[in-house]
Amino acid sequence: MKSYLRTENFPTARVIETLNDLKAQDVSTLDVRTQSSFTDFMVISTGTSRRHVNAIVDAVVLDAKHRGSRVLGIEGQKAAEWVLIDLGDVVVHVMQRDARDFYDLERLWGIGVKQQEAI
Repeated sequence: MKSYLRTENFPTARVIETLNDLKAQDVSTLDVRTQSSFTDFMVISTGTSRRHVNAIVDAVVLDAKHRGSRVLGIEGQKAAEWVLIDLGDVVVHVMQRDARDFYDLERLWGIGVKQQEAI
């Protein structure tokens, strides 16, 4: 599969590994360095329920803190339909299916075709 991720970007690869460990669905990576001044990569994934989304978010945050990364912010965790985790160079979006389909972030960021990342 094609990817918008450079695998040598360790923080992004580690986030994807954590997402895969928690069975996040449709993990997609976007290299937005030429489109954004606030982050380099976006990682987008889908959780199957509110509880699943929160478990994924908790695991990503715990792993980031464990490896010494700063978590700059978390938004949307209470509703858990779309949760954004700001890790600085990587912004992680964990969404339920309806929100993922509605907002279609890959299209919004001009990528056109959804790409799934496999590690």
